[in-house]
Amino acid sequence: MFKIGDKVFYPMYGAGTIEGVEERKILGEKRTYFSMRMPIDEAVAMIPTDTCESIGVRYIISEKEASSALAAFKAEPIAEDESWNKRHRENMEKLRTGDIYQLISVVKGLMVRDKKKGLSTSERKMLGVAKQMFVSEIVLAGSVSRNDVESILEDTVAETL
Repeated sequence: MFKIGDKVFYPMYGAGTIEGVEERKILGEKRTYFSMRMPIDEAVAMIPTDTCESIGVRYIISEKEASSALAAFKAEPIAEDESWNKRHRENMEKLRTGDIYQLISVVKGLMVRDKKKGLSTSERKMLGVAKQMFVSEIVLAGSVSRNDVESILEDTVAETL
């Protein structure tokens, strides 16, 4: 089980640091939650302690793994799928896994598509969420700033085109 000070990744939200444990009563039911502060926008997410494992909350990657993930972003091939529905469904499945390498696939794919053809409103929102998830974990895992990570992503995409 996680404890205060642990750095964790919460699928569909991103990485953060557990700052506390709180008991809340919601819809008449008392539950215990971890409060997690995210480094990118200082937002706080509440994670039910009893379902952490089933929803995929995990410890963040190491600094070495973060470097490997950035290298993997540069090497990630781009799959061109013209079917919006299929692409959207597959990207959502990847995001839900919380796996850093699945995030890489979504972020790079959507960033490249945005530069080439533009994105729908839904995909633009998905890109924002995926990018925040990826960047938050890389920043929390190592000594790389948010601006540096975002520059690496933008430069890599520019080289891909």
